[in-house]
Amino acid sequence: MRSKDKKQISAIKKDLEELDPINFLILTVAGIINAFGVSLFLFPVKLYDSGISGLSMLLDQITPEKFSMSVFLIILNVPIFLFGSKKQGISFTLYSLFTIIIYSLVSYLIMHILPIDVNFVSPLAGTDLLLCAVFGGVISGIGSGLTIRFGGAIDGLDVLSVMFAKKIGISIGTFVMIFNTLLYIVCGIIIKSWILPLYSIVTYYVGSKTVDFIVEGFDRSMCAMIVTNKAKDISAALSENFKAGGTIVSATGGYSKEEKQIIYFIVNQFQINKLKKIVTDIDGSAFISLQNVADIVRKPV
Repeated sequence: MRSKDKKQISAIKKDLEELDPINFLILTVAGIINAFGVSLFLFPVKLYDSGISGLSMLLDQITPEKFSMSVFLIILNVPIFLFGSKKQGISFTLYSLFTIIIYSLVSYLIMHILPIDVNFVSPLAGTDLLLCAVFGGVISGIGSGLTIRFGGAIDGLDVLSVMFAKKIGISIGTFVMIFNTLLYIVCGIIIKSWILPLYSIVTYYVGSKTVDFIVEGFDRSMCAMIVTNKAKDISAALSENFKAGGTIVSATGGYSKEEKQIIYFIVNQFQINKLKKIVTDIDGSAFISLQNVADIVRKPV
């Protein structure tokens, strides 16, 4: 056996060892939540989810009855995740496929087996497209967000965007937006109406914001990069006020060529004004740059 093959087998074994039963339990809940959001609030009123899920809903409408949305969720998503498994890893692929199967199965039960009606679950949402769009987006967004947070993805579009966005010179967000825009345009052309596709944009927006909230939390962290000549004094003041340490990096001014220092410090959005005051009180000429932080990984002490 070649050394390259041994490394691949070793990597697969390592991925499999990292699989967590708790994750599968939470992903089961995530798949069920996503199915409820789509099957009870979007599908009955012909609103469209985003990504492969939305495409599956459209195909359900224009193909024979035996080809349901649940079938298309499997047919379209499984090859995409298997195709991206080498890049995304075995554990991510298995988590994702498991969640999609749960999502597909529960959706089929709701729409074809169980006598569940959207009007019974939420009478107002049953007659109001805006409420359906909002509630469907929020509920499915919770399911998608939980899936991402616990190691997987519930839609193959996420994998496609990671694999192809940079190759064609656009961001992942732009790739997703272009796909969904084209999807909604096609939906409008096929059903000969723009009302439902336009309301579906509301679903897409609300769902994406809900995913951001679930993945990143309300208390979003921000990175403050402070360029100053008084790094020690500022760092000491920040540590005293926030009970947290920062990192000091040496730097040189691009124009002035003066020796400066950069303080890298993490705060939440409620602490920004306090940080600004502390810094400017010590060094009124300090330069502060703030950026959103998607996640912070730190090994517990």
